[in-house]
Amino acid sequence: MEPVDLTPVERRVWRAFPTGTSVDLRDGMDDDPENGAAWGPGRTVRAKVLRKLLLRPPVDGDVAALRLTGARIVGVLRVNHATIEHPVRLTVCHFEEPPMLFGARLRRLNLSSSYLPGLGGGALQVEEVLRLTDCRIPGEVRLLGARLSDALFIERARLGRADASGGEVLQLSHSAIERDLVGDDLVVHGEVRLDGATVSGRVKLVGAAIANPGGLSLCADNLTVGTDVIAASARFDGEVNLRGATIPGLLVFTQARLSSLRATSATIGEVWLREGGIDGEANLLRGTFGLLFVPPGALRGTVWLDGLTYGALAPRLPAKVRIAMLEQDAEGYVPHAYEQLAAAYRQAGDDRAARNVQLAKQRRLRRTRPWYARLWGYLQDVTVGYGFRPVWAAAWLGGLLAAGAAAFGSRPPEPLKAGEHPPFNALFYTLDLLLPIIDFGQEKAFKPSGGYQWLAYGLVIGGWVLATTIAAGVSRTISRQ
Repeated sequence: MEPVDLTPVERRVWRAFPTGTSVDLRDGMDDDPENGAAWGPGRTVRAKVLRKLLLRPPVDGDVAALRLTGARIVGVLRVNHATIEHPVRLTVCHFEEPPMLFGARLRRLNLSSSYLPGLGGGALQVEEVLRLTDCRIPGEVRLLGARLSDALFIERARLGRADASGGEVLQLSHSAIERDLVGDDLVVHGEVRLDGATVSGRVKLVGAAIANPGGLSLCADNLTVGTDVIAASARFDGEVNLRGATIPGLLVFTQARLSSLRATSATIGEVWLREGGIDGEANLLRGTFGLLFVPPGALRGTVWLDGLTYGALAPRLPAKVRIAMLEQDAEGYVPHAYEQLAAAYRQAGDDRAARNVQLAKQRRLRRTRPWYARLWGYLQDVTVGYGFRPVWAAAWLGGLLAAGAAAFGSRPPEPLKAGEHPPFNALFYTLDLLLPIIDFGQEKAFKPSGGYQWLAYGLVIGGWVLATTIAAGVSRTISRQ
């Protein structure tokens, strides 16, 4: 039965509802819904009339739907905890008050291109698609604990106010979206919350701009995604928090700019920072990534890498470039970070780069030791490169051998016992001095004097230093393998 107090435009909407006929009130003069407060009576519909329509039970033989475009909706459209079996499409509309949909069950809801002061939809359930495409909502969008059996489209929407102090603007905490969350070119002045949410498909934020300076721009800790998170060319002014998130596919920040990133204990298939970067802190503690694509200059602030594991590191870069990135770690010397980087190079078949990383690890460790330990470290470094440069030991041995053989060859030492000595050989005499475990009988038969005696002492000490550092290097290599 049709109410008797309806205005002409409300009567038109009422009569179109049973058959799902669209009602378009636009006149082509000023159809920007943000200016809808100036629309006259010919485009004004009371929210309580729409509520009565939505709560009408279905009639056999009719496919009812509310399809209204270009209306100014006055009053609060309040359908909290209601079950609405009709599709709802309120597009290019101006809402004077935030719709209240807490706990409501709807079949389909489309508010595209509309202006809403806010939206209250905690525990909302939608059987099909929820569309907020191109909406302008200066207040909060509260969809905490929402259950969407299909997708959420919020691309090109403008949420929050640039002159506001931030705070939570898009609230999707603990929501469940059975397909995709699409927010390409979304603009948010404030915080987006996806903590504890589940998106069975993918999250798309290509070209999005989310600004909450000094706070969180995206809070997505413990987010679970079925495939990928694509945020190429996006801008995040404020921390992106992915702590404990599970993303089995891609996390793409290609050409994106982030103020800071926290991905502690996150499990992600592939992380891509190509042509983008993180200006501030990058906290990746205990993260587990299959592939980490981090070009030079992508991490511009301090990093936290302890416990981070990854299967592969791209692009392929010289070890010294990656080692410089480890020097940015806020905790200083982090052994695990060096071991993980070396493992990545070994997995890629670049054993030389892996050895360079291990050498850099020992040099970094040396800076944390007391002066006397640092002195011993310098000796190991310059002689055998902490065991990672065994050729250096051969070079030192060859140099000392040549110097000793030349010196003693020009002036052979006197024999200890005349007539009871083998023929003097400068080369083997020098080897006797250098190699403490080899005895050619030369050292015991001849005794140098003057400055040559000090040369002999130096060769003996040099031999012991070489032997000790080589033993330490070999031991370190064996324990590493």
